[in-house]
Amino acid sequence: MEVFRTLTSNYIINVGMVAWVSAQLLKTLFTLLLTKKLVLERLVGAGGMPSSHSALTSSIAIAMARKVGFSSPLFGLAIAFAAVVMYDAMGVRRAAGEQAKVLNKLIFSLPEISFFQKKNVSPEEAAAEESAEDVQSEKGLLIDKELKEFLGHTPMEVFGGCLLGILVAIFMPVT
Repeated sequence: MEVFRTLTSNYIINVGMVAWVSAQLLKTLFTLLLTKKLVLERLVGAGGMPSSHSALTSSIAIAMARKVGFSSPLFGLAIAFAAVVMYDAMGVRRAAGEQAKVLNKLIFSLPEISFFQKKNVSPEEAAAEESAEDVQSEKGLLIDKELKEFLGHTPMEVFGGCLLGILVAIFMPVT
């Protein structure tokens, strides 16, 4: 109980958690409005509008400025951390999500090719190749489920999360 009281008395953590939860709830609501389906994965999943990573890090940076001042090294560290997270969300993570879309399309939309349809392949050779595939599948080398496509963010999603985080930090009273 003491740990819970200590965590909930920390202004910086409170601001960050409120910003993150708000972003996840908004993301779920926007998905519901756009798709007319309640997608509960949006409550915890990455990607989408607004960026919860951006909301969390920007709220912590602003909360840090309000708590210890804009000239504090802690504020400088929080700003650097927020910038790296937001840059990563728009760069590497977004690229990985785009690659996942392409791979899913390639893997799951192409018709399966039978080894018997290949020219000059005997049924014995085809069976040997198929059993090699079974071994690969057992080792987890073949993909049997779609890759996650919601990984990164567009610049607008990052901006939306950043703005949300700033607003949360501004409106939550400093304790």
